[in-house]
Amino acid sequence: MTNKGTSVPQAMQMIKGIKSAFEQSLVTLSWMDEDTRKAAKEKAEAIYDMIGYPNFIMDPKELDKVFNDYEVTPDLYFENVMMFYNFSARVTSDQLRKPPNRDQWSMTPPTVNAYYSPTKNEIVFPAGVLQAPFYTSSSPTALNFGGIGVVMGHELTHAFDDQGREYDKDGNLRPWWKNSSVEAFKKQTECITQQYSSYKVNGEAVNGKHTLGENIADNGGLKAAYRAYQNWVKENGEEKVLPSLSLTNDQLFFIGFAQVWCSVRTPESSHEGIITDPHSPSRYRVIGSVSNSREFSKHFQCPEGSPMNPAKKCEVW
Repeated sequence: MTNKGTSVPQAMQMIKGIKSAFEQSLVTLSWMDEDTRKAAKEKAEAIYDMIGYPNFIMDPKELDKVFNDYEVTPDLYFENVMMFYNFSARVTSDQLRKPPNRDQWSMTPPTVNAYYSPTKNEIVFPAGVLQAPFYTSSSPTALNFGGIGVVMGHELTHAFDDQGREYDKDGNLRPWWKNSSVEAFKKQTECITQQYSSYKVNGEAVNGKHTLGENIADNGGLKAAYRAYQNWVKENGEEKVLPSLSLTNDQLFFIGFAQVWCSVRTPESSHEGIITDPHSPSRYRVIGSVSNSREFSKHFQCPEGSPMNPAKKCEVW
């Protein structure tokens, strides 16, 4: 498990840099009106960050208080599981008609995942994701921004995807966009839908509508993380390049992003994913995002019109 003492402050700095980069990108979007842009900036600034694990688990008194009503019987596994389900249901029902608790986690600390909560306008990164291949304190900064940095940008962008954008900065479901920007947003996202619908796995097409929210987040996350890395270099200077790889640090950023999604699936599992998973297949999470990135094409010298550098590029955030 990662060391919260060193990893969390570094991760907090990265999130700060990625929020700043996202807000810089907002200024450049020609399809958005000024009032909606201002409100979007306010929403981004209001996003609450939680990293590592809730503090109460390190305090025996607080921990006892939380689990006071949960009884465990030695050697009775099934009964203990049922008791825990009952306990969890009671905890949940106790929260009815009470203000939502922003500090309550929906994932356990060892989970290798992250999430955005639209009703709380918060992004959460359990300790489990603060490790290789996403992040290590000894890795080059380019690799960390390509790994955990893109994950941070991804979760941040969920606040502005096709569903998250409907919630305001306080987590309330209400219209806060001008109609002109809503229409322009739909036009921008149509490009993403069509792009991902053209991808196939074992002859089966990806559902570009079903995966739209995650695809918006992947593309926005990559862009925000790359801009944040560029800002980091401006402040701290260029890093040394890794020996023997013949890769620049900009190339390393994109390699780090792609490496995170390197995976193998059976045809049956791929089929299930296409039907049920709101994410695109891993291969296209990478190909789809980088083929929309002008910086990727520049750093890897992809000829214009080639598969990784198509003339038509999609951009939302």
